Order: sequence, then structure tokens, then C-alpha cells
Amino acid sequence: MSEAALSASDVARAYKSRLAMWVFLASEAMFFGPVFFAYAIGRFHHPEAFSAASRLTDVTLGAINTMVLLSSSAAIALAVEYGHAGAASRARRLLRLTLLLGGVFLAIKGFEYAKDAGAGLFPTAAFHAAGADAAGGMRLFFFVYFVATGMHAVHMIVGLALVSYILASGGRAPGTPWARRLEIVGLYWHFVDAVWVFLFPILYLAGRAS
Repeated sequence: MSEAALSASDVARAYKSRLAMWVFLASEAMFFGPVFFAYAIGRFHHPEAFSAASRLTDVTLGAINTMVLLSSSAAIALAVEYGHAGAASRARRLLRLTLLLGGVFLAIKGFEYAKDAGAGLFPTAAFHAAGADAAGGMRLFFFVYFVATGMHAVHMIVGLALVSYILASGGRAPGTPWARRLEIVGLYWHFVDAVWVFLFPILYLAGRAS
């Protein structure tokens, strides 16, 4: 097979891989769609309760986690560039940094969950937040909050597993197929971060803006 044919084959495989991932990410976006729809309906029917409930979230921890995720996106983006440039060792170092930042995010989120549960904000019969329509609208807010952030955390864990796989499968001299797989994993990681960028303002900031 000629060099030109090999190049064309590589381009075709890269295109198919990217297309498959974009289709998958589109389906994942629809997976999160009902959560955002539930939030919109709840905020329309219980605006005061949703604002009051939003003010009970820990905006400091939410902001720190936002910075952690944005930093992880920058790290994996650089890793992808180094992977395509053949700088395997630098790419692997940045992947390790991505794993570290993802772990930090989940640790902070776990601490925040424990803090929320201790404050009685878990949306069960024991929910006891004081404020406007506490038994209705505020409980609904925290139901959406825990479902949305829980789904996001599951996607983060999947992302960490994918990054770990890419890191372990790199070998000593990763070639074009490895760099292409790294790029696909990077797309997934950016998607997970983008979801959080939407979740942070509606769950943590909306009540504080009103």
C-alpha cells in the first residue's frame, strides 16, 4: 500500500472516530436535557424557593471545583497537542495532571455532599431547610441538584477511567493511533467540563443574582 493510501486511510479513520464521538456526545447532551428541563420548570413554578435553595449551596466549593475542571481541560488539551506532535512524555505528564485534578474535583464534591447531607438538604422525608416553600420548591431544587451533580460525577468517573486507559496504553513511543485515541478521550473530557460550566451558574449563582 502506498504512503498516500496510508495517509488517506489514517484521515478516514480519524474522521470516523471524531464523528462517532460527536454522535455519542450529542446523545449524552440529550441525556442531561431532562435535568435542565426539570430545573427550568421548577424555577418557573417556584422562583422564590429555588432562589432561596440556591443560596444554601456552597458557592466557594463550587467555584473552586469550576477552576479545577477548567484547569483539567487545559491540561488535557495540551496533552492532545503534545500527543499529535509526538512528545509522548509531555503528553503523559499532562494526563497525570488531568487525573489528579479530576480526583480533586470528586473529593471536593464528596465533601460538599457530606456537608449538604449534614445540613438536612438531602431531598428525603428528613429534608428540613427553612425558607420559602421549604417542603415543596426547595426540596425539588435539591432533588434536581443531587441528580444533576450525581450524573455529572458519574461521567467524571468514566472520564477518569478513559484517561487512565489512554495513559496505560501509551507505551514508550505512542504513534498516530494513540494520539487519535487521546484526542477522542479529550473530547469526552471537555464535554463533561462543559456540562459543569452550565450546572455551576444555575445551581450555585442563580439565587445569589436575584
